[in-house]
Amino acid sequence: MLHFPLIFVIGKIFDREDVIKLGQAILWMTAPMAILIALQFYSPQSAWVNRGVGGNIEGGGFSGALGYMRPPATFSFTSGTSQFFSLAAGFIFYFWFYPQRINRLILFASTAGLLAAIPLSISRGLFYSIAVTLAFAVIATTRKPKYLGRMVFAIIGGAIVLIALNNTSFFQTSTEAFTSRFEGATEHEGGIKGSLVDRYLGDLLLSFSGSSDLPFFGYGLGIGTNVGRLVQPVLNIEHEWARVVGELGLLLGVTVIFIRLALSGRLAIASYHKLLKGDPLPWMLLSYCFLNLPLGQWGQPTALGFGTLIGGLMIASLRSSSNENHNNLQSD
Repeated sequence: MLHFPLIFVIGKIFDREDVIKLGQAILWMTAPMAILIALQFYSPQSAWVNRGVGGNIEGGGFSGALGYMRPPATFSFTSGTSQFFSLAAGFIFYFWFYPQRINRLILFASTAGLLAAIPLSISRGLFYSIAVTLAFAVIATTRKPKYLGRMVFAIIGGAIVLIALNNTSFFQTSTEAFTSRFEGATEHEGGIKGSLVDRYLGDLLLSFSGSSDLPFFGYGLGIGTNVGRLVQPVLNIEHEWARVVGELGLLLGVTVIFIRLALSGRLAIASYHKLLKGDPLPWMLLSYCFLNLPLGQWGQPTALGFGTLIGGLMIASLRSSSNENHNNLQSD
């Protein structure tokens, strides 16, 4: 409840130019963050770069594949790695549409860092998120053909980077670990249908199954979080809507879900209208927002923080700055 109103505070205080400046800062951080997770990936959990909370020598990594752990980057858990690079992907694709808004060297370095982060993170969630962002970029090019040349150039550049990275044993090792986990988890969950369709659409059905046995006001806020489950493990925190309904009860839980869906829908419509007017920034951010705002696992603090941030940035990106208007944007 304290985080959600912050979405509208960010949207009120920030404007479009502030969002672009924040995006530039994120691109500056992307390559160093990729270097950090590379160090964590190849270092033992007892190494200083992998120390857990409070200096725990068991490390902050999480089970991955082939004996390698999923790195947490600067966060307390591996989900932070996926959240950060998913957010960065939207900005990176936007700056490929408008490369004059960012230092070219930083754009190339951040793109390479994003591509390297996919296998180094050993995260299917990050892979799917970047795939969704790429799909949004393709849609943007169909709506505005002037983006097509820049998009083709970005794809060619990304392919060159992937080929160069794939010729190094450093990258091949992480790719093998990522592929191993991808194949194992996909087989276990029943392919793409199991990992995507069931995870998202099935969450809606799961939130209502067994709801008749819930207390009217649910089991209480926090029961579905990691700490709450230590007290009373009654909810499956892997399914966000089921957690919300379980904590708040059917009436309040469905109300919260509806609010998140309604806000996401309004942002999607407004972003598409901006895209048609020649502004792809809200549309590219929507590619990440649409995965987090309506269905992000907000029982986990990092996901809650990123969900709040992207929601606020989405609103702010729809607001024209005082020193920039759409006519100037279309003339870029």
